[in-house]
Amino acid sequence: MEEDDGAEEQQRFSYRQRLKAAVHYTVGCLCEEVALDKETQFSKQAIAAISEVTFRQCENFAKDLEMFARHAKRSTINTEDVKLLARRSNSLLKYITEKNEEIAQFNLERKAKKKKKSEDENKNSTEQAEAGVVESEN
Repeated sequence: MEEDDGAEEQQRFSYRQRLKAAVHYTVGCLCEEVALDKETQFSKQAIAAISEVTFRQCENFAKDLEMFARHAKRSTINTEDVKLLARRSNSLLKYITEKNEEIAQFNLERKAKKKKKSEDENKNSTEQAEAGVVESEN
């Protein structure tokens, strides 16, 4: 039993380290992009510090989102939880709301296309079946 716990803990640690490395890489790329645009430099220590702060903030966001969903007696985090998290930043909240509406509209259009396609296929198969019945009667 202790071996399982140790292996599970090691796996969690490894996963966390991979996430941290991914955040560090992404922050490095973004800093590089900003440095080129603004004609400035970022030290390795600055990139590491930004990466660490970003990772910790993401952990806090994840915990908050989990608590919002749990408070609403849900096990799934949804867009309302994300909006609640972003409520202090009007520009971020506006952006998230607009993206959410875009996605909802896209999903509605896709659903309508699927429904139309399904109705067309049903109509075609009904017509073919009726044509087959007419031919067999002749």
